[in-house]
Amino acid sequence: MNLSAETLDQTLSHHPPAPRYWIAYSGGLDSHVLLHLCAELRAKRPHLNFTGVHVHHGLQAAADDWANFCEASCRTLGMPFRLLRVNATAKSGESPEDAARSARYGALIAILSDSEVVLTAQHRDDQAETLLLQLLRGSGIAGLAAMPERAPLGPGFLLRPLLSISRSQLREYAQAHGLTWIEDPSNRDLSYDRNFIRHEIIPLLEERWPAAKDTLARTARHCAEAQASLNSLAEDLLKSVVHPQRNTLVLDRLKACSEPDRRLILREWLRSRGFRMPSTRTIERALNEALNAKPDRNPAIRWSEGEIRRYREELFVMPATQPFHPAAIIPWDGVAALQLPDGNGELSATPEKRTGISLAAWRSGAITVRYRQGGESCRLPGREGSHDLKKLFQEAGIPPWIRARTPLIYIGDDLAAVAGWWVCNSYAGKTDDCNMLIRWHAPKCFSGAMPLAI
Repeated sequence: MNLSAETLDQTLSHHPPAPRYWIAYSGGLDSHVLLHLCAELRAKRPHLNFTGVHVHHGLQAAADDWANFCEASCRTLGMPFRLLRVNATAKSGESPEDAARSARYGALIAILSDSEVVLTAQHRDDQAETLLLQLLRGSGIAGLAAMPERAPLGPGFLLRPLLSISRSQLREYAQAHGLTWIEDPSNRDLSYDRNFIRHEIIPLLEERWPAAKDTLARTARHCAEAQASLNSLAEDLLKSVVHPQRNTLVLDRLKACSEPDRRLILREWLRSRGFRMPSTRTIERALNEALNAKPDRNPAIRWSEGEIRRYREELFVMPATQPFHPAAIIPWDGVAALQLPDGNGELSATPEKRTGISLAAWRSGAITVRYRQGGESCRLPGREGSHDLKKLFQEAGIPPWIRARTPLIYIGDDLAAVAGWWVCNSYAGKTDDCNMLIRWHAPKCFSGAMPLAI
């Protein structure tokens, strides 16, 4: 196959058109060829909206020079350019490759609008390397399917139009068009698994099996086809065990499934919620601890991207939460919206003709926001006596991890309201009066975990 703008055009035509194509451009050989192909295609199809985007990781001494090179290359080709700077420092227990990848894709997702596409330059050789990496990690069929040509990415999509092209074809194209590119010295560092496979393992395989890369890439395609069939099965299985409103897994339904089907359901559930797949060990922990825990236990299984929790015979999943400081006392003027620390959302107060804190009580003392320390109680309008917050939360079916972070509104030293839930009787206004309605715009990580009564 001769690589040309027509080759790229044929690949793009197999997918829905995008309002904009962002070209992930590192300045290396592969992405420079992709950039050049896009520029050639745009000359023939001016309606196509291409923009080069370079992610500045700041991990190499020459990172600024690379960013300048990428900007200059786009300018030479008449291509719009965008520079994104990220913090790619690895967290504890995270590999440098994973940290850089997460930072890179996070930055790309942040600039995407609906249906926009990020084009990346992974090719056939990358596909073969990915398959070997996944084999050595003990991956299942989804991992062995390696990299799909098209995949969801935030509000848009990721498209790899060069997956059928070899590295040698890219080099031939670059040389034929007189292109220059950046040689990243880290690409020769054999401490990185991919580099070791690329420079040591695959050449050895090709000595014995010259078509090894083609064969490995073909195996990835076979696995992708098998995975597509499994995905269809998993979608049907998930519908049979998922709570339709909360999007949680109902444990008694999950327990009725076979062990292989449970794993399939859990992976499909996480995929449908937009999570990258955790390790097999995390999947097994989630199933074992969730299914075998005693009814009064609420296990939590965490991994780098999120956490799975059990409550009242259901499984919830949410992004990893930020560290939380429950002893904080936060002053509030009661007028402007209050951004809560620790990523705990926002409070607002608006006068409305609804149940809320009476205007007179709202102005009767200093307002602070606090969190549960234990022993708090509240007498609700229309109910006899005071009730422990713990029991009120239990009655309302509010999961423990949300209870701990639910803001409590104090006026002076008295608990006046539980944000988003209740107003204590001595501070409640008449329902036909104008009262202060407190709204807690909870963190997105609680989406799907909040009870239906809200």
